[in-house]
Amino acid sequence: MKRILVTGAGGQIGSWLLPALRQHYGDSNVLATDIRHLGSEITEPGPFQLLDATDAKAVGRAVMRHDADTVYHLAAILSAVGESDPRLAWHVNMASLESVLDVAREQRCAVFTPSSIGVFGPDTPKDRTPQDTLMRPSTIYGVTKVAGELLCDYYHQRFGVDTRGVRYPGLISYGAPPGGGTTDWAVDIFHQAVARGHYTCFLAPDSQLDMMYMPDAVSAAMGIMEADSTNFVHRNAFNVTAMQLAPEALAAEIRKHLPEFTIDYDIDPVRQSIAESWPDRVDDSAAREQWGWEPAFDVATTTRAMLEQLREE
Repeated sequence: MKRILVTGAGGQIGSWLLPALRQHYGDSNVLATDIRHLGSEITEPGPFQLLDATDAKAVGRAVMRHDADTVYHLAAILSAVGESDPRLAWHVNMASLESVLDVAREQRCAVFTPSSIGVFGPDTPKDRTPQDTLMRPSTIYGVTKVAGELLCDYYHQRFGVDTRGVRYPGLISYGAPPGGGTTDWAVDIFHQAVARGHYTCFLAPDSQLDMMYMPDAVSAAMGIMEADSTNFVHRNAFNVTAMQLAPEALAAEIRKHLPEFTIDYDIDPVRQSIAESWPDRVDDSAAREQWGWEPAFDVATTTRAMLEQLREE
């Protein structure tokens, strides 16, 4: 049975992944960590401790005390927040990854690190973006993700660390609030549709981006770590996607359930420029072929699930 440590456990991904890991591996086998105190839904029923993931010694002590053999490293600053403080984004994203990788090298841990479609830039092919292609991002978040992919590759090749990861698209979920990303609109639109019947979007109506419902993101994270790596041609940055959404198209899907829902636009130039630098659609055939990636949710099933959950809440 694996012994797992999760950094950034209170974030958008962590708040979903942590319960799934505990259900699969046992509550006591999964240590949740975060830089801030979290609610009882995170700290119970399994172990929790405060942890600054940029502190390599603290990470090392936590891994040793928990006797962890796997680290899901989720702590990061996202795209829109990163543009407001690029130095902080570089420090948090890179120093924390370096800490985790050094500890993994010393203590022989496997490491999952999420990358992002943010690694792509305006010169990358936008339709069916290949697994291997030009990556010259225009955001500090994207720069840290490219550097992180390369650093994970290096630690695998140089030190034999079992590093694995996926390039997530925009993630849709209820529960934890959006974390300052360019795709946050695809979360907030559902909350506002249920609460107010109206949403003001910060992206243009036709800004299409890859998206994924959070249960599929959890499935991808756990699936790649359980996969037989002998089939891997790639390792740390598999493209994965489930659907392609633009604000106007998603609004139309929501109106199938809430006919009175309306949307207007107040475009944020920073996030709009970020969105325009990212792909319209990525090619995730490498993940499908090398470890069996297959999403379970499309636009219709995601919309139905989100609205049903938010109505209940």
